[in-house]
Amino acid sequence: MPLSCPDLREQVWRANQGLVRAGLVTLSFGNASGVDRNAGVLVIKPSGVPYDELLPEHLVVVSLEDGRVVEGDLRPSSDTPTHLVLYQHYPDIGGVVHTHSTAATAWAQAGRAIPALGTTHADHFHGAVPVTRLMEEREVAGEYERETGVVIIETLDRLGLSAVEMPAALVASHGPFTWGHDALDATANATALEAVANMARQTIALNPNAEKICSYLAERHYQRKHGPGAYYGQKNR
Repeated sequence: MPLSCPDLREQVWRANQGLVRAGLVTLSFGNASGVDRNAGVLVIKPSGVPYDELLPEHLVVVSLEDGRVVEGDLRPSSDTPTHLVLYQHYPDIGGVVHTHSTAATAWAQAGRAIPALGTTHADHFHGAVPVTRLMEEREVAGEYERETGVVIIETLDRLGLSAVEMPAALVASHGPFTWGHDALDATANATALEAVANMARQTIALNPNAEKICSYLAERHYQRKHGPGAYYGQKNR
């Protein structure tokens, strides 16, 4: 029987391998997923499978409605409920990534948002990358992975941020999640997040009193890549 979602499987496999190439994963930590909203499914990395053994046919197809496995012999990532909640809440996103990349995770463990200190940050993220509150004991004891998604949504809502303008969040004491218009875009955002996390850490080490980027410069850089009159890059690529 042919596998379903072959194109999406290939894309999600490439997104997961992209995390390895970018140095964002250790052992089997992390996962990438992509969604087919017309088919009502998401495709995600299986739990605990080493990246150097991962093949497109190992990926698991999961119902977008209720999280049940539609296709696959392996267990989906333990973070699947987090991905599911984000897809259900944000109809504009098509890919989700979770890593334990060193610099971004350090900010999450410190309970600190990543400040927007320069133009590299402003090119990708519309303001400081937020960190969630600490999850409560009842949330961790209950549907922990689902509640992880809920606390991400709560954080963006509290700050008045959309998932498009802020494609990342740090879960306190845990690590980063990113998303994008597809799985490859989510991986690109994870790569950018790790870069700006490193830059911010080194900037503050050099100058603990470093100020955030001025608003007009930050806005120019964000809008030239993401605004209605964006002119960065090439058309139709």
